[in-house]
Amino acid sequence: MSAFWQNTISQAIRLRQELHSEPELSWHETRTAQKIRTTLSELNIDWSPCAGTGTLARLNTSPRSYSAPHIALRGDIDALPIQEQTGKAWASRQMGCMHACGHDGHTATLLATAQYLKSVEHTLPGPVTLIFQPAEEGGHGALRMIENGALQGVDEIYGWHNWPAIPQGQLVCPDGIVMCGNGTFEITVTGQGGHASQPELCRDPILAGSAMVQALQQVIARRLAPQQAAVLSVTSFDAPSGPTVIPRQAVLGGSIRVPNNATREQINSLITEIVEHTAQAYGVEAKVTIEPRYNATINHANQAGNLRAAWCAVMGDTAFDTHTPVPIMASEDFSYYLQEIPGAFALVGAGKQGEQSFPCHSPFYDFNDALIEPVARLYARLAGAPDPTHNNKE
Repeated sequence: MSAFWQNTISQAIRLRQELHSEPELSWHETRTAQKIRTTLSELNIDWSPCAGTGTLARLNTSPRSYSAPHIALRGDIDALPIQEQTGKAWASRQMGCMHACGHDGHTATLLATAQYLKSVEHTLPGPVTLIFQPAEEGGHGALRMIENGALQGVDEIYGWHNWPAIPQGQLVCPDGIVMCGNGTFEITVTGQGGHASQPELCRDPILAGSAMVQALQQVIARRLAPQQAAVLSVTSFDAPSGPTVIPRQAVLGGSIRVPNNATREQINSLITEIVEHTAQAYGVEAKVTIEPRYNATINHANQAGNLRAAWCAVMGDTAFDTHTPVPIMASEDFSYYLQEIPGAFALVGAGKQGEQSFPCHSPFYDFNDALIEPVARLYARLAGAPDPTHNNKE
C-alpha cells in the first residue's frame, strides 16, 4: 500500500472524528459544508454550492470523448437531534445533536475518494460528480439537490450506508428494493375533560387513544397479507394533565414503513378508518394528519451488479451478507436519485466481531472507521480508477 493512500485514509479518519465532534442538523450544516469545501479547494477540485448547504464536486469534466458513463457518488452530511452518550474523545460538543447515523463517516469516505480520484484524474474513463448532500434525515435533501441540478449530465449514481446489524465488511446490494419507503402520522383526539372522580361526565381522550393504539398495532398482523413487508408503529402518546384531571386532548404520533405506494395507500386508509370508527365508539373527535416521507429505495439491476462486482474485487467474492432479509425497513432519500436515473445503493456491514454494535440512531452509536478504506476503494473502482492499493501514486 502506498504512503499516499495510507495518508489519505489517516486524514479521512481524523476528519471523520472532527465532523463527529461538530454535528449539525438538517439544513443547518454550515460548518460542515465549509469544511467540505475547504478540503476540496485544498485538493484543487472544482466545486459549487447546491441547495444551500449541499456541495457538488466534479472531476474529469474537460470536453472530450469518454469510454465510460458519467457517474455520481453520494455522501450525506447531516446529524440527528440526539444527545450523545458514547464517551468518545471525539464525542459531540453540540448539546442535543450528534452524528448518530454515520453521515460523518459517509462524508469522510467521499472526501477520501475525492483525494484519490484527483490524483489519478487523467486515468478516469468518464466524468465523476461527487454529491455532498444535506438533510437526508427527513429533510428531502436529495430532492432539493436534484431540483438544483445535482444530476445534470449524470448517467448513473451510487451510494451506501453503514449498517451495524450486518457483520463488518459484508455487503447487501440486491437487484430491486433494498430499503422501504416511510411516512409519519399524527392523531389528535379531543374529548371532554373533567374531574377524575366523575368519568361519566367526561369523554376521555386517553381511553380512546389507548384503544386506537391497540387497534393500529394490529393492522400489520390482521389487515395485511403476511407476504407484505410493512411496519406500523405508534411512537408517542402525549396527554399532559394532573393526577386528578381527565384531559381534554391527547396527541398520538407514529410512523409507517412500506415497500411500495400501493401498500402505503392501504395502510394510510386503514389508519384513518380505525381512528374515525374508534373515536365514534368512544364519543370523542379525532383528526388524522398523514405525512408521506420517502419512497422505497429500489436498485437498478445493472448498476447493482456493477456495485457487487466492484465490492467483490475489493473484499473478495465471499464478502456478501446472505442472511439479512431485504428490504431493510429503514428508509433513505437516495430513493429520489434512483427515481431519476439508473443507480444502486448498498448497505455495508459495520458490526465488529466480539463487540456490541449499537444501531444507527442510538445515543451510543459511533461510526466504524474501518469502513472508510474499503468503501473509498469501492467508489474508486466504480469511477473506473485503478485500485489505490495497487497504485504506486506517492
